[in-house]
Amino acid sequence: MLRSITAAMVASFWASGLWASEDIPDQYPQSELYEKPVEVVPHVFSAIGATAPPNYENAGHNNNLSFIVTQDGVIVVNGGASARLAAALHAEIKAVTDQPVRLVISENGQGHAILGNSYWADQGVEILMHVEAAQEVKENGDFILQAMERYNRERAEGTRIVMPTQTFEDRKVIEMGGVTVEVLHLGPAHGPGDTQVWIPQWNTMIAGDIAFHERMPPIFGDTCVKCWIETWENGLEPLAPTYIIPGHGHPTNLAQVRRYTRDYLVDLREKIGAHIEAGGDLASAYYIDQSRWAHLDTFDELATKNAGRVYEEMEWE
Repeated sequence: MLRSITAAMVASFWASGLWASEDIPDQYPQSELYEKPVEVVPHVFSAIGATAPPNYENAGHNNNLSFIVTQDGVIVVNGGASARLAAALHAEIKAVTDQPVRLVISENGQGHAILGNSYWADQGVEILMHVEAAQEVKENGDFILQAMERYNRERAEGTRIVMPTQTFEDRKVIEMGGVTVEVLHLGPAHGPGDTQVWIPQWNTMIAGDIAFHERMPPIFGDTCVKCWIETWENGLEPLAPTYIIPGHGHPTNLAQVRRYTRDYLVDLREKIGAHIEAGGDLASAYYIDQSRWAHLDTFDELATKNAGRVYEEMEWE
């Protein structure tokens, strides 16, 4: 049953031509959400965000906002980019179930994962983050909020920084309504406190930003690409999830995110390694050939930056 639902959904995305594009306008204009939540597998829903950078038009909804419905409550994954966006998601949850939201999990410490937590805190909901994500919020929360306020203008109303009520380090198991949810930090990947939500009985992972497939993975100044690959191979692959909801982009499978995340990172390191071996410098490293990945959204914004950051990482290895 799960396989047929997901296969049909994936096929419909491809057939409709709506797989991913930065140019697709708001798909749900009557809501602050960019798209209406869909049921990916039974009881697991996700509102798929735009693949474009956050802006006023998408209200900062450029990541996936997911929720798990159990017989004893709802678990939300990602608080959203603002209090208004969180409230819009809550309205959709109420249309699906009468169960209360009992927990919000932030997949990292970025704005679109944590800023809406102010709304959830006002509803009395527990908020869970990895310790490193919580530290990111503590140190940089004001700057994250100000950046959102600049692009979101009046849509930022009511949003403030709140700290989590719970933190974890490697793994936290949640039993709710007959469902076992494992909240995992598999290791260093895209950024501090990367968190994966694993539902083993449904072979489903809400993977967060360890996994990309429709937009280019961004490599930040504090990203360890070598570590990301090791976390992938030693942490994610052994779990072998059948269904994956990535941090950005439509639900998919392990092979697809492996191709566009792990394989991309390996390819970039190989090219930069050869460039360094040939005596190449940083200035020319920005322009190594990444044409294999040019069809991914945000390629123009990220490709040269990624190459430069990998050069800086590998220069002294």
